Amino acid sequence: MKSPTDIIIKPLLVEKVMREQKKKKYAFLVARNANKKEIRWAVEEMFKVKVQSVSTIIMRSKPKRTRLIPSRTPERKKAIISLQPGQRIDILENL
Repeated sequence: MKSPTDIIIKPLLVEKVMREQKKKKYAFLVARNANKKEIRWAVEEMFKVKVQSVSTIIMRSKPKRTRLIPSRTPERKKAIISLQPGQRIDILENL
């Protein structure tokens, strides 16, 4: 079985996600092969909270503009976690 740190790579700390934290929604960069059940388990193990729902998004690669060699950004998978009422994650503390 995988450990929670193998599934959850890092939290996403961007402005849009910080606004959603008031609605008990948090975003994480997760392993590309992780499914929703594994992500739910990893968040509950890592932060000791109860997860209400998990949404996943595959962020496709985009072309990079370079001078000599054309390249692309890597594909990533993002998970948006909704917590049950009364639950809270302090992401900056748990880094």
